[in-house]
Amino acid sequence: MEKEKTVLEVCTDSIESAIAAKKGGADRIELCSNLIIGGTTPDTKMYRIIQNEAGIPARILIRPRFGDFCYTEYEFDIIRSEVRRFRELGAQGVVIGMLRPDGSLDVEHLAQLMEEAKGMSVTLHRAFDVCRDPMEALEQVISLGFNTILTSGQKNNCVDGSPLLAELVEKSAGRIHIMAGAGVNADVIAPIYEKTGITDYHMTGKVLLDSEMKYRKEGVSMGLPSLSEYEIFRTSEAEVKKAREVLARL
Repeated sequence: MEKEKTVLEVCTDSIESAIAAKKGGADRIELCSNLIIGGTTPDTKMYRIIQNEAGIPARILIRPRFGDFCYTEYEFDIIRSEVRRFRELGAQGVVIGMLRPDGSLDVEHLAQLMEEAKGMSVTLHRAFDVCRDPMEALEQVISLGFNTILTSGQKNNCVDGSPLLAELVEKSAGRIHIMAGAGVNADVIAPIYEKTGITDYHMTGKVLLDSEMKYRKEGVSMGLPSLSEYEIFRTSEAEVKKAREVLARL
């Protein structure tokens, strides 16, 4: 019996993290900026440098801001233009999602984005995890032509969400890739696989690095007061490698 193909996608928001993901054995990256707030659309210059330095397939997160996934027409125009921009740059795919105020997928706008993304692979991001009816959304994204759904099973982490993940795998019946995300590391991949049969995994592999700043002005925040200005999250090559080794044994 032929072994199932596994996919390890690493979410990165820096050139250094993308290089570490490649060295650790990632199949592709999801490229974003500002991962600490869930990710926003990255700069095209960063994408170009990563392709020159690492040459790893990349799906690009297209998200204009932090917060919910109910966008204004202005924001939708930005999303559509960024999908077009990264398609023209040769990106392997994009990662998108939009919801209506009632929690349903914004199928009409997503259909326009799918048209813009022709020829690319497309992932529905974790807007899926806050939608009203995941089974309805599953059938809608399959009909729209998405390749992948990134999901934690509508929980804060994919371990807790494994019952819904298993149901999604069963209902999708191979028509779309169900990719587990949120809390993925080498320790949880095998248990999730046993419970759900999922072979696609999304992780950050991040570690906390201390800032190189020697002088530190305490009591002044440049953003969210809960976050230190002197801590940097980066993907660890070792963490990615450990996950890759687990996947090789499935």
